[in-house]
Amino acid sequence: MIRHIVAFKLAADDAGTRAAQAAEAGRRLEALVGVVPTLRAMSAGANALDLPGNWDLALVADFDGAAGLDAYQVHPAHEEVAAFIGGIRSDRVAVDLEV
Repeated sequence: MIRHIVAFKLAADDAGTRAAQAAEAGRRLEALVGVVPTLRAMSAGANALDLPGNWDLALVADFDGAAGLDAYQVHPAHEEVAAFIGGIRSDRVAVDLEV
């Protein structure tokens, strides 16, 4: 199984705007469960603690293997969410673990 972990920094200067955008992005990401066939599980959401150095949004998604992650990346529903996040983020970091 592949666990896909991603964190985002959002571009908005205002903390309230970043929090609202992160919450909306998390909602859109979690809505992909049951829509993208290769997505086995996902947890996504806004940062809960406003501590220095924390990023604004994270997701943890599970796939049966690399092919499932590849299919997720090009699925139209994921591409739509990725476009939304691409318009509000300033940075992204990801790690894919075998679990």
